Amino acid sequence: MTPTSPQSSLSRIRIGSAPDSWGVWFPDDPRQVPWQRFLDEVARAGYGWIELGPYGYLPTDPARLTEETERRGLRVSAGTVFTGLHHGPAVWERTWAHVADNAVLARAVGAEHLVVIPSFWRDDKTGEVLEDRTLTAEQWHHLTSLTERLGQEVQDRFGLRIVVHPHADTHIDTEENVARFLDATDPELVALCLDTGHYAYCGGDSVKLIETYGERIGYLHLKQVDPEILARVVAEELPFGPAVARGVMCEPPAGVPALEPVLAAAQALGVELFAIVEQDMYPCPPDKPYPIAERTRRFLRSCGA
Repeated sequence: MTPTSPQSSLSRIRIGSAPDSWGVWFPDDPRQVPWQRFLDEVARAGYGWIELGPYGYLPTDPARLTEETERRGLRVSAGTVFTGLHHGPAVWERTWAHVADNAVLARAVGAEHLVVIPSFWRDDKTGEVLEDRTLTAEQWHHLTSLTERLGQEVQDRFGLRIVVHPHADTHIDTEENVARFLDATDPELVALCLDTGHYAYCGGDSVKLIETYGERIGYLHLKQVDPEILARVVAEELPFGPAVARGVMCEPPAGVPALEPVLAAAQALGVELFAIVEQDMYPCPPDKPYPIAERTRRFLRSCGA
């Protein structure tokens, strides 16, 4: 096998999937598949890594979770936390309690990262506007300084790295806002989880971001959007939840961005990176996720991953 053959070309990329690809958005919801089924199917589809998903969906007892993942040949890459740090010091204690619960479990099961998702400016179900979509200068300062504090605390107390996830309907979304956030934060404390689908949803170019801010890319979520559905979502100003229900996030390789150049740009950074498949599908029929996950894994293998 030569160094440039497809099988070895993405040797630094570690592929996984997440509960999100099985329609899981909440710790407990009757419309979601049971966690045992998720673990069985993600392993059967050919993935070796998973994320924890919403805290409480998978077992929170580290010994049990370790037993359940190990017997299926799975390992955990990251936990996920939700923050509203632009609200300032008043939300720190509540935020830290949520982060600490996730970090304790993530560290105990061998994860290296915490994916940090900013709070939504409008409700992702009802579309209710919760706050202004544009931050004030003071709110930007709170967001950047407290995210740095979060990165330091998580690093010092748990030995984990935070990776901030630009997300539709949050204040870290577009190329402009992502660049502003990165330029205002310490690279030693704050890295980026580049979600290719969310970034495209908000008009961004993932390859350009990787090439421009390569040293800040600490983690990848692999996802695509359907450009035709996205155009209607934008025209109708739909919130993210209803957009997902319409199928705006689609099965690769049917959407954008093309994942081959994204993976090649990530490989060229010369560092080990997780690339976790996430295809937002909430809610979805219980038999829908597995065939998609299997086909997606096959597609990524054809890309060399």
